[in-house]
Amino acid sequence: MSSAVLSAATAASFRRACAGFEPELLSGADCAALAEELAATEKACGAARLLAAARAVACGAHKERGFNDGAGWMARQVGGTTGQARQGLETAARLKNCPATKEALLSGEVSLAQAAEIVKAESETPGAEAELLPVAKRSDLGQLRDKAREHRQGGTDVNDLHRQQLAARHFRHWRDDLGMVRFTGALPPETGVPFVNRIELAAERARRAVQQAGGEPERFEAYAADALVAMATGEGPARSARADLVIVCDIFAWRRGHTHPGEVCQVIGGGPIPVELAHELAKDAFLKAVLHDGVAIHTIKHFGRHFPAELRTALDLGPVPAFTGAQCAECGSRFGLEYDHINPVANEGETSLSNIQALCWDDHQAKTERDRQAGLLGPNPPYPP
Repeated sequence: MSSAVLSAATAASFRRACAGFEPELLSGADCAALAEELAATEKACGAARLLAAARAVACGAHKERGFNDGAGWMARQVGGTTGQARQGLETAARLKNCPATKEALLSGEVSLAQAAEIVKAESETPGAEAELLPVAKRSDLGQLRDKAREHRQGGTDVNDLHRQQLAARHFRHWRDDLGMVRFTGALPPETGVPFVNRIELAAERARRAVQQAGGEPERFEAYAADALVAMATGEGPARSARADLVIVCDIFAWRRGHTHPGEVCQVIGGGPIPVELAHELAKDAFLKAVLHDGVAIHTIKHFGRHFPAELRTALDLGPVPAFTGAQCAECGSRFGLEYDHINPVANEGETSLSNIQALCWDDHQAKTERDRQAGLLGPNPPYPP
């Protein structure tokens, strides 16, 4: 029996086993272990399926099955679109130049989506695979995409990058099955970041108001939608003293007018920008330009809920020296973040850089509940900062 026939028979046998699966017959711990093993198996099967399909298309085997287009045949097998199938074929071709990623994919350590991100980044900026593959093995797809984006931006001349961003800006809209107006768009960081920052700030205010009134808050995204409409109609709240845009720049680059290797000039949450653009943006009163001035943020600490301005700025900047902005310590999200005391103030936790983490609303609520169950919040836990 050939290896191909043996592989097909094994796959068919596995499907029959899955058809009779009854999770209620297993304990929760057993189901968790099985889910983890099946996740790795699913990734490995997806890799084998893609490579087998790519080989079949390359040999023209799809034509023997009545398909003129190999991508169309692939799409039929997986129940996807032809566009997705073409992307899969492109990923399979690029895997030839990324042997370590191919090995990790076939062993079930990374998913097809993660592999696609890695091989695409490697094709655009050689050397990306060595940096991104370890991230893929320990993180989810969102965090990998963030790292891949940072790698691409770091490997592109900042002026060329900004020209590409300006050329790529767009706005599109359509109606969905419910009649809802949906839209997608792209803005360069100097306009996109302050735009979403204002929406998030207004949404957070609205949600806090409901919580303080004792109501049950809706999803953060619902309040963000309301904030967007209010901004568009001119009915939104007045600007606050809080900066809409934060730029961090090496002081020598700021004075010189351009960066040298190892120096940064970037929008927090948006990536690198030319120093010349930073100077132009600095004319806006609602921009905060953070220059390297030697303030030792790690020395700021006290026992209370108040965040000194220097500490909050340091938290917003993210890890040094990348300055990639704050993100949820649990899921990596950058949306709707709140700052949490790792060791709660009620348990004598200090307000310091080492004891503060950013969490999205859902993870913050879960963390607060864990602290409450552990008895760390006292009889009357304070409202989250």
